[in-house]
Amino acid sequence: MEILLLKGLIFVLASCFIGLFYYQHPRVSVSGKRSGYKQPNFIIILADDIGWGDLGANWNLRKDTPHLDKIATEGMRFLDFHSAASTCSPSRASLLTGRLGLRNGVTHNFAVTSVAGLPLNETTLGDVLKEAGYLTAAIGKWHLGHNGPYHPNFRGFDYYLGIPYSHDMGCTDTPGYNLPPCPACPGHSAAIRKHRKDCYPEIALPLFENLTIVQQPVNLTSLAAKYTEKAIQFIQYASRSGHPFFLYIALAHMHVPLTLAEPTWDLPGQDPYGANLREMDALVGRIKNKVDSTVKENTLLWFTGGSSAKQTTWEGGHRVPTLAYWAGKIPANATSPVMLSTLDIFPTLVSLAKASLPPNRQFDGMDVSEVLFGRSNKGHQTLFHPNSGAAGKYGEIQALRVDQYKAFYLTGGAKACDGSIGKERCHQPPLIFNLQHDTQEEAPLDIETAEYRTVLPVANKALLDILWNIAADNISTADYSHDPAVIPCCNPLHLVCRCQLAYSNSSHRC
Repeated sequence: MEILLLKGLIFVLASCFIGLFYYQHPRVSVSGKRSGYKQPNFIIILADDIGWGDLGANWNLRKDTPHLDKIATEGMRFLDFHSAASTCSPSRASLLTGRLGLRNGVTHNFAVTSVAGLPLNETTLGDVLKEAGYLTAAIGKWHLGHNGPYHPNFRGFDYYLGIPYSHDMGCTDTPGYNLPPCPACPGHSAAIRKHRKDCYPEIALPLFENLTIVQQPVNLTSLAAKYTEKAIQFIQYASRSGHPFFLYIALAHMHVPLTLAEPTWDLPGQDPYGANLREMDALVGRIKNKVDSTVKENTLLWFTGGSSAKQTTWEGGHRVPTLAYWAGKIPANATSPVMLSTLDIFPTLVSLAKASLPPNRQFDGMDVSEVLFGRSNKGHQTLFHPNSGAAGKYGEIQALRVDQYKAFYLTGGAKACDGSIGKERCHQPPLIFNLQHDTQEEAPLDIETAEYRTVLPVANKALLDILWNIAADNISTADYSHDPAVIPCCNPLHLVCRCQLAYSNSSHRC
């Protein structure tokens, strides 16, 4: 008991320190000196489950993203940009480490009951930039561990506001927030719960601000507005501090359940998905406008998609819409066809910050700053697509790109919405598609053609080389063990943990 009380006190003091630190004490650089180079600010916006064709700039039949389309005309649009994985936790881990899941240990999603998260020996982008003198903030869905030292405040971020995992992973009181609905139990006794079939045993989703749960159940209809407000406040604060900043925004959009502050689904021509696209687009537009009015000349804004529930290595599972904007640095109305990945964000930002990559490990991303500035067309020649959905094969590289060709060594195995698992098919020799002529991956090359025979040895060698490289690397292992005691809860006396500005720490749970 004494240990738990001491642990709780440590978390309270840490939470108070972080809040005071964020609002009152600008940070000096580690060296304490200012060089002639002015470090740029970075804003990374990650949108869950958004499709490549959701942007009007990519597919002109869509009219739901006017602000993002404007960014495309003022910056650079990428045609062949990919998420590093096709589910939540692995895609985020790769973005924040620059390493594939087979290296950083995060190969599938963490649960509400997960004890751990992104391995503590992995260095995050927040860690590196904070060490380089940056003010750092994470807003939105974390999903890389919420218990103890896995919380974002201990992974390189001075400030955090967000939910610990996907918003379909906790019960809420309002019907339609969860798919399927999960009404909360009105009673506490086991006898009452036993006789109510609609009783949902999980804990309602919490909203954290630093280490404190400030709302539970979270109000999903106001969540986007709250994220926007805090992001704008952080930009304003950081711009006045005299220090560079890194803002990582991981949106709930377009992950289900779809919610809106002002539902417009009954209007002619509207649909839930399109309405949510417009809400997300407006959010990004407000953040971009704040950048333009405060730190326009020295801020890189990078918008990209995160694959959180696609669970497939087909193009629809990982090819994502991506835009980059930096007034005066990134050419306006530019389109880049080079093959890039969210893995590239880490080394690119580290390079632009004049910081150093963490030692004693290999990285799968590359510095693409010259591509951003329109001075290079050099991207990845090969890109690897790990499986994130098939049970027992998490993280395995089952498909890869070689230039415009895509090779599949295994297809299927992803989990469908109804919980069923698609039938796996092993392909020896692999299926190979020429995406230059067949983006929809409908007609694999005939194995008897010269084109197929030319690509096959290159693909096989690339796969063998990456597997040997990973085997010789400093590999991390994530702990995927479970314990119901780590479920975040701010009020242990109430089943659905209602609270507002309530104290919380990782020792006191429902």
